[in-house]
Amino acid sequence: MLPPYSDDSPDADEAMRKPPKANHNDFLRNAVSNFQYQISTHPRFWLFTFFLFFQLVVLIFTRNSPFPFSVHSPPSPLPQFPSEIAVFPDIQTAHHDANVIYPFGDSECEYGRVYVYNLPSKFNKDLALLTCDDLDPWKWQCGLVTNDGYGKRSTELAGILPGNLSAAWYRTNQFSSEVIFHYRLLNYRCRTNDPESATAFYIPFYAGQAVGKYLWTDEIENRDLLSNKLLKWIQRQKYWKKYKGLDHFLTLGRITWDFRRLGDPEKLWGSSFLNRPQMQNVTRFTIEKAPWDANDISVPYPTGFHPHSQKELREWQNFALSYNRTSLFTFIGAARGDIDSDFRSRLMSYCRNESDSCRVVDCAVIPCSNGSSEIQKALLSSDFCLQPKGDSLTRRSVFDCMVAGSVPVFFWRRTAYTQYQWFLPENPGSYSVFIDPEAVRNGTASIKEILTSYSKDQVRKMREKVVETIPRIVYARPSGGLGSVKDAFEIAIEGVLKRVKDENEWKEYVDMGS
Repeated sequence: MLPPYSDDSPDADEAMRKPPKANHNDFLRNAVSNFQYQISTHPRFWLFTFFLFFQLVVLIFTRNSPFPFSVHSPPSPLPQFPSEIAVFPDIQTAHHDANVIYPFGDSECEYGRVYVYNLPSKFNKDLALLTCDDLDPWKWQCGLVTNDGYGKRSTELAGILPGNLSAAWYRTNQFSSEVIFHYRLLNYRCRTNDPESATAFYIPFYAGQAVGKYLWTDEIENRDLLSNKLLKWIQRQKYWKKYKGLDHFLTLGRITWDFRRLGDPEKLWGSSFLNRPQMQNVTRFTIEKAPWDANDISVPYPTGFHPHSQKELREWQNFALSYNRTSLFTFIGAARGDIDSDFRSRLMSYCRNESDSCRVVDCAVIPCSNGSSEIQKALLSSDFCLQPKGDSLTRRSVFDCMVAGSVPVFFWRRTAYTQYQWFLPENPGSYSVFIDPEAVRNGTASIKEILTSYSKDQVRKMREKVVETIPRIVYARPSGGLGSVKDAFEIAIEGVLKRVKDENEWKEYVDMGS
């Protein structure tokens, strides 16, 4: 803080002791003279005052932004649709007032622009596999880069979807987000080819593909090889050096745990990419985040639904909302181990015993491949879908469930509630049900009784909230997005741009005051 103004001259003291005169003109002359004196003798005071005024202007213009001013807060909640509406005549759109003058003079890109590094192809394009032969036992990379990450069209859904809706469905690999984000950013309306004008810098490194090939082998050094080379490359770049990566971000196509190999010799899974000191400032989109790391931002798993237009999106919303659901709940998955120790096995056994209410899709028997018609039939036919932990705390099925308009039932809060805050409704009870897993294990809670306790009106309202959320959790097919409708990609990029811009402004503010 600057010291208060003082003047030790005798003339100034004498003037201070005299009462002010009633003459208005003299008062104005004195005020102007004093103002000029303040500027000439204390330029830092005037600079500080101007900066405070500028911050006030920024605050006024950003208070109605779709993102709160706090850089670590989730976006504001979605507007409520009236409960009596049975269809979605108007989907949520991003509103931009043509009369608004944005503080930084860019009405189209109010949070700034992104510069995409042109990495050597060994860090992305060369990792794409054209066949499914050179893979791990589960063939997780099959179709990962087809159609810019969206995969082949899901022709098997044509028989269960009306009209041309099946054209919006693809056999999308759940680990393809780093390919989708790269493709979309190359065509993003707020991309810039001038790094000097960029707010943030994107690193299109396919880290998930780089590590995935070696996860089920003992070749630990190979898991780190390419990521170590990437870090050496990025540190040589001019724009990295300015903030040491604070204004850089990238996408990880796998969960965060695949890049956090610990030092314990018994814990040999994954690479050490996110443990490296160079990555401590970089923001990363990942399909499951570490709860303690603010630089991990959870983004929705890619599902098979990629609308080509707002019209197609609206048609799917109305279809999912009005579908005749004949089952109370469904469980889709494969058991792991014996029934006593594996919660998924317990749920599968429970569902089979409640066959009049629950529909089971056993992925150990029925191939639950990307775009499976069996999965879609089960989800569309059920009011609720059970969502236990997967191999980690969350799984793609959460988003498959919601895209189909089924209400998710969670058993661990970290599956969704402490993640995806930029994309899911703020109130968990408005779109989902939570059941304590221990109560299920010890028999004090009945899943069927809990779900039947919800009235038809309550279920309808939850389904409306789920269907309302669909635009925010899917990745649109057009390279430029869906125009005024913000999908998961748009929300993620705008969120990180605002976060970087706010942090940069704060650093400049601190530097000016020091």
